[in-house]
Amino acid sequence: MSHANLLYAHSGGVTAVINATAAAVIAAAREQGGRIGTVLAAHRGIVGVLHEDLIDTGGLDGAALARLARTPGGAFGSCRFDLPHDDDGKVMERLFAVFDAHDIGFLLYNGGNGSMDAVARLQAEARRRGHPLLCIGVPKTVDNDIVGTDCCPGFGSAAKYLATSMLEAGLDIASMAGAKGSVFVMEVMGRNTGWLAAATALAAGGDPARPPHVVLVPEVAFDEDAFLARVRETTERLGYCAITVAEGIRYADGSLLMEKSHDARGYVQLGGAGSAVARMIHQRLGYKHHWAIPDYLQRAGGHWLSATDHAQAMAVGRAAVAYAVQGLGGTMPAIRRVHDAPYQWDMAPLDCDAIANLERTLPADFVRADGLHVTAAACDYIRPLIAGELTQPTQHGLPDYRAFDLPRLGRRLAAWRG
Repeated sequence: MSHANLLYAHSGGVTAVINATAAAVIAAAREQGGRIGTVLAAHRGIVGVLHEDLIDTGGLDGAALARLARTPGGAFGSCRFDLPHDDDGKVMERLFAVFDAHDIGFLLYNGGNGSMDAVARLQAEARRRGHPLLCIGVPKTVDNDIVGTDCCPGFGSAAKYLATSMLEAGLDIASMAGAKGSVFVMEVMGRNTGWLAAATALAAGGDPARPPHVVLVPEVAFDEDAFLARVRETTERLGYCAITVAEGIRYADGSLLMEKSHDARGYVQLGGAGSAVARMIHQRLGYKHHWAIPDYLQRAGGHWLSATDHAQAMAVGRAAVAYAVQGLGGTMPAIRRVHDAPYQWDMAPLDCDAIANLERTLPADFVRADGLHVTAAACDYIRPLIAGELTQPTQHGLPDYRAFDLPRLGRRLAAWRG
């Protein structure tokens, strides 16, 4: 495919900096001259590819790309879709039909663990067919759980938001603590890993008297009695206790403390662990309690971006384009920590097949022996990832998050009926 087009797609939950990656991909691809043709984007990820719902990014000029790079959420839309293994190849056949219909020779897939599996499988299928498609993975996830990379774009900004939230909520509850004792619980994302929960420990600045006083992560079984004893001791000593709860905390038998719902595919939507913990404290200890769920807020806080996170999000986008033109199909730009103080990093290609569907959990030395907090080592790892701030352009006193003009391409194939 000479002058093949490049298709970019989001996958899974979006982040405060995923559009920075998109903007970097578009800019870097345009700089390749004749090696890359038009830069397209899929509306709502792989589902948009299946439905041939594609966006022409040509109307995004330099000013629009600069604004896109500071806008949270996924401007092109995203989806949760796993490539099936048992559909007689119908999905693969459709995807490659769309690629051919629009002269797509490069696919950059921006996602997490499951997305790297899709990258590996699409590249393997292209090789099997003798098709020139080059598929490159582009890492992102607030969960920070992709194996093989020091960190994931999206995590640093979410971590910064959550640590700030705990810092500010802690000041509030400390001001209002009374003789009866008060408890504040914040539930953060983290189905199987505690990276985001661990990030809230930065709010304490190393002072054990400052919030959060307890951090519960999925990597450690929830011990109700030990937990309540710690809450009682802290509240009696300070007059209040602030707690971070990862949504996926489990009992020793593996059962979730709380889940919200199941869908037809068996996917469990989590939510409510924070409220369950708050009620438990009130019922067993009698303290006044408040709880909060940042939910989408923690991954959409574009007003408080980590400059480090933003720089890494841009860098993986540019690196992915470079890997594409170098013919490094089936790889992902992995961030490597070169030096801790001062923090320095670079990138290297990583084979997506080797990391697909794996989850990087908190190392054992990041969690205290009692399982009720994280260690200084965890804070030392996370601290440089939240460093630096970016000033957001505003309009009428709010961040300038105006919509973008994203014209659709005309369809060339019959409608997808899968």
